[in-house]
Amino acid sequence: MPELKKLLTLQRNEITEYHIYRRLAGEARDPRNREVLMHIAGDELRHYNFWKRYTRRSAPPDRLRIWVYTLILKIFGITFGVKLLERGEKSAQRIYEEVSRSIPEARRIIEDENEHERQLIALIDEERLRYVGSMVLGLNDALVELTGALAGFTFALQSSRLVAAMGLITGIAASLSMAASEYLSVRAEGGPQNPLKAAFYTGAAYVAAVVALVLPFLLLENLYLSLALTFLGAVLIILLFTFYISVAKDLPFRRRFLEMAGISLGVALLSFGVGILVRALLGVEVG
Repeated sequence: MPELKKLLTLQRNEITEYHIYRRLAGEARDPRNREVLMHIAGDELRHYNFWKRYTRRSAPPDRLRIWVYTLILKIFGITFGVKLLERGEKSAQRIYEEVSRSIPEARRIIEDENEHERQLIALIDEERLRYVGSMVLGLNDALVELTGALAGFTFALQSSRLVAAMGLITGIAASLSMAASEYLSVRAEGGPQNPLKAAFYTGAAYVAAVVALVLPFLLLENLYLSLALTFLGAVLIILLFTFYISVAKDLPFRRRFLEMAGISLGVALLSFGVGILVRALLGVEVG
């Protein structure tokens, strides 16, 4: 018989995930998603009862983990939350392997659970993932164009308020232009996407990036510290969004992150050089 502590750990994981999926199902607006999540919750409860037959004890759920995953779901969506939860389950595979040596049924149950949950997760249909291409378009353009523009403005204008003003004007104008272009592009393609929704996701992603990148110049007087924080903010945005996409869409994280970060920061550095050149050639002095 495996150690009781290991079995109780598996048992607690199952009952915790049961409560998470139940809560997610209760908050899901789409009936199809709700049904998928309830099916997964039922599997988790059955596996909890399986382990309970061996431990002969009740295991309380991890309330903190339930709260954290519920918050993640509300912010990032059902698909991301469910797939992140399933990724976390992989860390328990070592314990499962050890336990299955003494309880052969455990391996079959775990394999069935993983396969069943993979199929159920694939059924989840979430609007924000249908428009993830539009969000990527908005974020990519904002990060590449605005980090470059802010770097150039920083050296050319030498005033944090002016840089912030120019960044906001440039960014908001560009977001409207990008949203309009996405609307016309999606409408011309005639696919399943709604042109207005595609335009909204593109513009919203662009504006969110603009606000995050310009904020340091509004809060600080030191130009170069503000620019450094803008670069850091750009990297964090890329990191978070790339992680979101890699989890939600089952894509490789490292290569996509390095590619996007390299392009954004490379353009910013080139623009900083252009700002130096323009200031030297035109004799621009502000402040």
